[in-house]
Amino acid sequence: MKREFLEGLGIDKEKIDSIMAEHGKTVETHKSKQTELSTNLEDLKKQLADRDKDLKDLKKKAEGSEELQSKFTELETKYNQEKADFETKLIDTQLSSALKLALAGKVHDADLVTGLIDKTKIELGEDGKVTKGLDEQIKELQTSKSFLFVPEKKDKTFRGFVPSGGNGSDGNPIDIGAGFAKMANERTQAPKNENDPWG
Repeated sequence: MKREFLEGLGIDKEKIDSIMAEHGKTVETHKSKQTELSTNLEDLKKQLADRDKDLKDLKKKAEGSEELQSKFTELETKYNQEKADFETKLIDTQLSSALKLALAGKVHDADLVTGLIDKTKIELGEDGKVTKGLDEQIKELQTSKSFLFVPEKKDKTFRGFVPSGGNGSDGNPIDIGAGFAKMANERTQAPKNENDPWG
């Protein structure tokens, strides 16, 4: 959200400052969640690396024993499946987080819109932000499901006009309002009758 957009709507400066501060908090919350996610990701990667090392050690110890070798193979298969599931879930979480951050302020419900986006077409940069594949899908959704998006407000304020000034024949400034009032009064008065005793 840009300050110029709010100024264009005719919102006063103090309200704009409040809105921008609140918007800043929302963005910071999203950034902090993304940082937390990145930290958790690094911890999980370290756990996976430790687990890989433990498996290698176990494999060495299992050599020469059929029973241990069989258990090792079973454990390795289970571990590889868990690792694959984890990596799939991790990629999905990273994509969802990046999409929600990119959609913040543009849609009414970021979770709902994120669910409608084909994540296989999305690419993330090293910074974890969406670099490709989102804009095209957003345009398509704006056409087919425009109700999901926060409308971009255009300045439709009628600012009116200032009538050109000037002076009357007596040299005084012309007062348009007074002119209308005088005209209205003249129309409501009864015509003068020369024979009217009250006139």
